[in-house]
Formats: sequence, structure tokens, C-alpha cells
Amino acid sequence: MDRDEVDRALARLGEEHEAIETSLLALQDHAGRRLLEGAELTGVTRDRWASTEQAIALLWGYFDAYAGALRSARELRARRRWPSRDDLVALTDRLRGPSVAVASAAARPAPSSDGPAKLSERFTLEALVGRMNTLYARSLDVVVAADAVWSALPARIDLLAAELQRTRSLAHSVGVRPGEHPAGDELDSITRELSELRVQAVSDPLAFWSPATASSAPGGGRPDTGRYDRAARSLEDVRREIEAVLAVRQDSETRLLRLRDVLSRADRTLTEARAARGEVLARIAASEVPAVSGPPTVLQERLATAAEYRRHAQWHRLSPLLESLEREAEDELLRARESLTAVTAPLAVRAELRGRLDAYKAKVARHGMAEDPLLIERYDVARRMLWSAPCDLRAAEQAVLRYQRAAAEVLVPRQPGSADGGGHRGEP
Repeated sequence: MDRDEVDRALARLGEEHEAIETSLLALQDHAGRRLLEGAELTGVTRDRWASTEQAIALLWGYFDAYAGALRSARELRARRRWPSRDDLVALTDRLRGPSVAVASAAARPAPSSDGPAKLSERFTLEALVGRMNTLYARSLDVVVAADAVWSALPARIDLLAAELQRTRSLAHSVGVRPGEHPAGDELDSITRELSELRVQAVSDPLAFWSPATASSAPGGGRPDTGRYDRAARSLEDVRREIEAVLAVRQDSETRLLRLRDVLSRADRTLTEARAARGEVLARIAASEVPAVSGPPTVLQERLATAAEYRRHAQWHRLSPLLESLEREAEDELLRARESLTAVTAPLAVRAELRGRLDAYKAKVARHGMAEDPLLIERYDVARRMLWSAPCDLRAAEQAVLRYQRAAAEVLVPRQPGSADGGGHRGEP
């Protein structure tokens, strides 16, 4: 190396020395490192921090050796303004050769199969900087990861624990307790999970760290909040259930009255269907009439149970019972209406046939054909069938159709020279 190359190399190494020193001091003062030093660690974090402490101590040993080698090179260069050839050879060896000896106390060499461990290692200044950069990145990664978890998880767990305590108080006020309601058991489970989670997050933060696979920078990644998120979702589900129980306490009387009204309407509809069935069996012949079920006694009993829960302020039991009763009561009313419709279907058919017969009679009268003997005869036959009891619907429908066909023939204008020659029309 000539003089200018030496000076440039010393300047560059001086800048690296300052940068490394600044980084090491920042690592030394990092809040995460101080917390790691004072914490009672367990699991993954305990093992990695023990290794990291050795790495940090090794870093300072490397740095001291690096600083000493740089200082020695600077002193050699400062002897003469124009260094001699021997000086340049010595400087070249110190700046580019394996001139830095690191004692075993700093290098901590491992024993090899070829023999005992070496007492020291030798590095070039460039290789020593590379070794320090590697150790620094690994150490900083551990410190930053632990600090990130400590900054994120315990505080969030404490906030969720406070929310859990409020929810427990609210649950207790409405009778939701462990052993009596699933939500009470779930609150107990969440309480245990948060307690364990906080202890583990404080003592073993690296167990909750997800490193970023796409990044090689120290501290790349994020805290793993999976367990916390599951606990938060469970608490939210319980909170909604407690709110539902509270809503029951506030509007239970209204809902019970509404339920009584729905069941009463279902009962009245079934009574009407039973009466209609008797009328249909008496008035309509040859017709299949479905049976009508009895009143919803089981729902009435459950409604009485719901009223009992309300009187004794057992809101956590009343809430699910009311929800199922409301669904079943609406289904019962729908079934009662369908039963009434099915039972009265023959009466509806008879009413439709009566209406159709009278409508055709009125139409015939408007066209001046009311006195036609065939129409009068067929009308009387159909009318007697429809207004007699019991009424044979099938025969009555055929009579109405015969009257319709006869009326249609009367109402269609005849063309001169038609095939029947004005003879007898209609069916014999």
C-alpha cells in the first residue's frame, strides 16, 4: 500500500470504529437489554439470552482488540509524514493481514477433535468487522424481539383483564356464575388463560415472537398474539351473551305477554279448525279431511316455567328459554293456520263452485238466455248438489262443468247452414 492508500484505509477504519462503538453503546443502553438482564427468564428466552450475553461480552472483546489494532496502526503512521518502505510494509500487514490477535477469553474457541482449544485467534481488521457485525445483528435481534413482545402483549393483556373483570361483575349481577351457566364457566377459563399468558409473556417473551421470513434485518417480525386474540374473541362472545341476558331482564315481561298472545292465537285457530272439521264432515261427502292436533300444552308448560324464572330473577336461564319459546310459538301458530286452511279446503272448493255457477247464470241472463230449458235444467241439478248436505263435491263439480258447457254453446253465435241444422244441442 502506498501512503494515500494507507491514509484512506485508516480513515475508513476510523469511521467503522465510531459506528461500531455507537452501536455497541446503543445496545448496552437498550431498554430491552436492561429488562432481559433483570428479568427471571424461562424457556426459549432464557436459553437465547444466555447465548446472547456471551455474544455481547465477545463483541466488546472483539471491539477492544479492533480498537487496539487501529490505535497501533495510527501510531505507526503518525511517526513520519512520509513513511518509509518498511513503514508501508508494516502498515499493509496491520491493515490488511491477520494482525489482530484475540485472546481465548474473548474468542472462546471450542475444543476440536484434532486437539485442545486454541488460546487465541487471529483476524484481519475486515474479517473482525464482519464477525462483529454478525454477532451484533444476532444480539440485537434477541433484544429487539423481547422488547417488542414486552411492549405489546402485557399491556394488552392487562387491558383485556380489566374488561374481563367488568364482564365478570356484570355476569354476577344477572346470575351468570360458574357451574350454573356456560358463560360463567367460560369466564373462569378466560381468567386462567390470561393469567398464564401474562406470566409466560413476561418470563419467556421470545416464545411469542414470529420472525419475518422475508427480512434479514435485526428485529424483523412481530409479536405472536394468537392466544391473546382467541381469549379476546371468547370474551367478546361472552359479553354479547351477558348483554342478551340483560336485555331479557329489561323486556322479559313484554316478551312473555307476546308469547301468551301468540299461543292463545294458535289455540283459537286450532279450536276454529276443529269446529270447521266437524262442519266439513257434516256438509261435504266423499272428502278426506285431515285431523286437527290438540292445544300446545307442552309450550304452555314451558311458558309457565319461563314465568317462574322471571319471578325468581333467573335471567341466565330465562334468556335461552325465551328464545326457543319464541321460535316454537311462531311455528305452532303457523301450523295451526295451515291446519285450518287444510280443514276448510273442501268448503272453499264448494264456495268457489257456487260462485262459478252463479256467475255463469248471470252471464246467461245478460244475453237473454235465462229461460233456455236445458240451461234451467242443468242449473237446477248443479244447484241442488251444491246446496244440499252432505255435498258430493266431485259430482257437483261435474254438474257445474256441464252447465258451463251448455251455457257456452248458447252464447256462441250460430252460422247459417251449420252441421246440426238447428237440431238438438248439448249432451243427451
